[in-house]
Amino acid sequence: RVPGRLTWRDASGTLRFASVMTRDVSELDVFVECQVPASIPLYRLVHFQIERPARECGDLPAALQQGKVLSAVYRVGPYKSSTGTPQGYALRLLVDPRQGRARAELSVAN
Repeated sequence: RVPGRLTWRDASGTLRFASVMTRDVSELDVFVECQVPASIPLYRLVHFQIERPARECGDLPAALQQGKVLSAVYRVGPYKSSTGTPQGYALRLLVDPRQGRARAELSVAN
């Protein structure tokens, strides 16, 4: 579990952001839980990034150690009855998995 941030534009074009905590992370996916109620529609494109101090974690995929990653919301978690907003979102990281591995191998070689 590491802290991160989501940024996206809503239907009116207004820039929105939310602080999140990661729950599950893989090379191509991440599930995040919002720290404050946020309503992000399914299939919305978002930028996801791990907060700077947590990027040094060796267990993170290379793409997440670099900064912002364009992602798509592909699953919305169950809704909280207290707020009416989802508990979290599953994001598909829009990265080429071969490039991510190549970057990781390159950084290990140096």
